[in-house]
Amino acid sequence: MAEAAALAAEDEAPTILMTADQAGPNDLLKADGYIFCAPENLAAIAGVMKDFFDRCYYPVLGRIEARPYAQMVCAGSDGENAVRQIARIARGWRLKEVQPPLIICTHAQTAEEILAEKTIPEKQLTQCRELGLAMAAGLSMGVF
Repeated sequence: MAEAAALAAEDEAPTILMTADQAGPNDLLKADGYIFCAPENLAAIAGVMKDFFDRCYYPVLGRIEARPYAQMVCAGSDGENAVRQIARIARGWRLKEVQPPLIICTHAQTAEEILAEKTIPEKQLTQCRELGLAMAAGLSMGVF
């Protein structure tokens, strides 16, 4: 999902794709906008994403206000709680949501399905690309 969004965004604006464990406060400070992409685990954002927000929240507080953001969540059932968690953190940073959250639901409900590698269908990857392209276009045109 993140790769699809980033590849589409590259056509419109400089784009950097980073995993949550690699990204830090300086990366947030350098960026003009953000697409937060996370899996939902046990009705919450994945631990690595929570760790990213924990490490970055206070060092950038008051320094990235009004920057645009969007989010994508991959969930096994509904993804709503992960979306709420990310939105709450973004509100604390005073970021500006520029697109509704995109939730891709895999419907993985059994232990085997949950632990299996996921393949996102092309139709849903197209939605990820559209989100990435829209974010980049908005930044490029100064809309955000």
